[in-house]
Amino acid sequence: MLQEIVISGFGGQGVLSMGKILAISGILEEKEVSWFPAYGPEQRGGTANVTVIISDKPISSPVINQYDVAIVLNQPSLDKFEGKVKPGGALIYDDYGIRHKVSRKDINVYRIKAMDESLKMNNTKVFNMIVLGGLLKISPMVQLENVMKGLQKTLPERHHKLLPMNQEAILKGMEIIEQEQQATL
Repeated sequence: MLQEIVISGFGGQGVLSMGKILAISGILEEKEVSWFPAYGPEQRGGTANVTVIISDKPISSPVINQYDVAIVLNQPSLDKFEGKVKPGGALIYDDYGIRHKVSRKDINVYRIKAMDESLKMNNTKVFNMIVLGGLLKISPMVQLENVMKGLQKTLPERHHKLLPMNQEAILKGMEIIEQEQQATL
């Protein structure tokens, strides 16, 4: 098993946190993991992305040019990473802030209305957990129980009371992700 994933969006959307939780989950399952963040000088509002690799075998490099899965949460991210998804791979997007749709026909495209759902839940801070749930639905590379353990390790103890709400958000993401287009290879 080898999964090479990029998650990209604006700073403040929980992009790096999502990648870190995924990486810790892989470590808890004794898999080989690489977590490689990249972001601009701005903490919020600038672009951020993280590459996560989860594998059963040693990882040769954290720097890759093509991905099995790209999660894009804004138009600049779609513009940058659509062309870097491997043929037959998957692209997940939240259409909140996406003006131009995916043009490639050789990848699987999934839409997740995570922003809309987080607004329904009255908590936009669970946006990234809804997206993570969608990813785990289409590519169950780690088990939910380890995702929750990873989340517990990343959240300060004073926020552990929010774990049930985050689990609810992950499960909601698994429920609402929709495939828009299947790769035609």
